[in-house]
Amino acid sequence: MAKSIPSTIEKLLHKYKIRELDPCDVTNHCIDVVSRQKKLNAIIRLTPEIARSKSKESSERFRNGEVIKKLDGVPIAIKDNFCVKGEPTSCASRMLENFCPTYDATVYARLMAHGAVLIGKTNLDEFAMGSGTVDSIFGHTRNCYNENGGYISGGSSGGSAVAVASGSCFAGIGSDTGGSVRNPASYCGVVGFKPTYGLVSRHGLIPLVNSMDTPSILTRTIDDCVTVLNAIAGPDNKDSTTINRPFVDISVPNGDEISLKNVKVGIPREYHCEGLSKESLETWMKIADLLEENGAQVVDVSLPNTASSIFVYTILNQCEVASNMARYDGIEFGHRSHDEDSSTEQLYARTRQEGFNSVVKNRILSGNYYLLRRNYQTYFEKALKVRRLISNDFQNVFFRNERVSVLLTPTTLTDAPKLEEFVKRNNRDQCALQDFCTQPANMAGVPAISIPIKLSSNGLPLSVQLMGPSLSEQSLLTVAKWIENTVNFRPV
Repeated sequence: MAKSIPSTIEKLLHKYKIRELDPCDVTNHCIDVVSRQKKLNAIIRLTPEIARSKSKESSERFRNGEVIKKLDGVPIAIKDNFCVKGEPTSCASRMLENFCPTYDATVYARLMAHGAVLIGKTNLDEFAMGSGTVDSIFGHTRNCYNENGGYISGGSSGGSAVAVASGSCFAGIGSDTGGSVRNPASYCGVVGFKPTYGLVSRHGLIPLVNSMDTPSILTRTIDDCVTVLNAIAGPDNKDSTTINRPFVDISVPNGDEISLKNVKVGIPREYHCEGLSKESLETWMKIADLLEENGAQVVDVSLPNTASSIFVYTILNQCEVASNMARYDGIEFGHRSHDEDSSTEQLYARTRQEGFNSVVKNRILSGNYYLLRRNYQTYFEKALKVRRLISNDFQNVFFRNERVSVLLTPTTLTDAPKLEEFVKRNNRDQCALQDFCTQPANMAGVPAISIPIKLSSNGLPLSVQLMGPSLSEQSLLTVAKWIENTVNFRPV
């Protein structure tokens, strides 16, 4: 289309209001962008009928001068592990390749209620078990920075991150269990935000790890992230784990109006770890210096159980995977083996053998091993106890010892690896490496955000992470906005 399309939700809604742009035209533009960027393999299933229907409704609201909704006419994309009624929801697995839910995920329903336009479903690692978006029946997702160089997008929400970074949509929804939104956000140069556990409903999110899965947000700016959060957060009687109190919309000041005078920033020494690249370390220290130079108090803190966190996360992840994957037996829904002459037991076994990839099967086997009666106390119970210690570490720095406002860390240890190098390690080793800085926030249930800072010498994004106390979204996003405003990173 001839008219210029803005890059943010805020500017897009403004252009709608003054009738300079129409939601139908913008929707068609985004569908066209996806079609032209098939090589990226970010959106694995376009939903043009839903998109055009919703954008038409939005267009009529603007035309008739009706009350405008928070996301009216805004194209969004959703990771393919969130249920959309009547649309295939595959989790990028053969097991659910032809599964069509009969209900909507709460996150999706709330987005639609606020006028959003679904462009499509995005790629992921199978059942969200990965950190590269390379283990998918639809193939891997390419990073839109130097796409011909073969760099990974990060994962498991790599499809949503690339969809936002490439301009296919204005916001992406992903799930973050150990960093699955913040990791690809870091590699793709966009904002990736994991709210406090329980602030956003998990109803309709096909579960990986119930105690850590968090519906999360990918956008190009902090302001856009706030807009989406305000649309999807709040209690849900369909999810007993949501926080049972009304959600009050967050409002973040303009960047030049934010004062850091009363902000105390903690720098956890344990995150200066093996594998942290020189450029990632320099980026981390640069932001710490900027915060201190502009009025924040920056202090060294300790999260002593950080080194144990990735091992505890791995054990608990695989135990819950073993439990959650037990529902896929080929009887009620999903893939079913065609060997009808076998016994019921053989049918279960062959269905699961055919339907799951090797990564999923390995996690199921490991989880079942940890849950054996003879191993239960040694692995599962001990992991739960150490998880409590990890959570206590965060409580100590936020409320007891240093009483910091936020923690500042790297998001990932390096910029995006090349695909050929990434796949040389097995999935378990890659997740242990890629999730080192991100999964502790899931273990503790606290909010965390990845903010793009600069490009590396390879021309790839480098980011930092902020973590705050539970339900500190207002202050966390405010500090994030100050950083964004100061560094002025511009995505592709």
